[in-house]
Amino acid sequence: MEYILIIISAVFINNIVLSQFLGICPFLGVSNKVNTAIGMSGAVTFVLVLATIVTYLIQTYVLEKLGIGFMQTITFILVIAALVQMVEIILKKISPPLYQALGIFLPLITTNCAVLGVAILVIKKDYNLLEGVVYGASNAIGFGLALIILAGIREQLDLADVPKGMKGVPVSLITAGILALAFMGFTGIVK
Repeated sequence: MEYILIIISAVFINNIVLSQFLGICPFLGVSNKVNTAIGMSGAVTFVLVLATIVTYLIQTYVLEKLGIGFMQTITFILVIAALVQMVEIILKKISPPLYQALGIFLPLITTNCAVLGVAILVIKKDYNLLEGVVYGASNAIGFGLALIILAGIREQLDLADVPKGMKGVPVSLITAGILALAFMGFTGIVK
């Protein structure tokens, strides 16, 4: 039951993008096309789950054992950067079109505060490794869900008669705000 509560809470109630406002750059930058959003979601999911596992193990078995917990943030950033480089190399070999579509946003996963935020929150919430992985995967699913929904809405908005001054970023921000309000409707489902 604990894992189900973690999943529901991370995906819907405390959505990493819409509730905690982490990962806004790729959320707004890659949400033009659904295909690109799906690819970015997959890449973020892979990096986030791997980063959660690796950073948890480093925190537990290296930083705490050596008494250098103050090095947590810089260590986590270095681990995430290495993982993103690995994903970038893999995507370049496996799916060059997706690699091209993600463009500059793929290296930006390195600085995606959602990935770093989840890694730090796993430690702060005192989760064990399995709970941390469930929490990380759930946050990745929540990030992907929000990203894909916004991409679908933005594709439809491209076909709509939007006033000239509202096209592009302004209508995207308004849409993201309304989407965040919709996700707020899930508040109260779990404590």
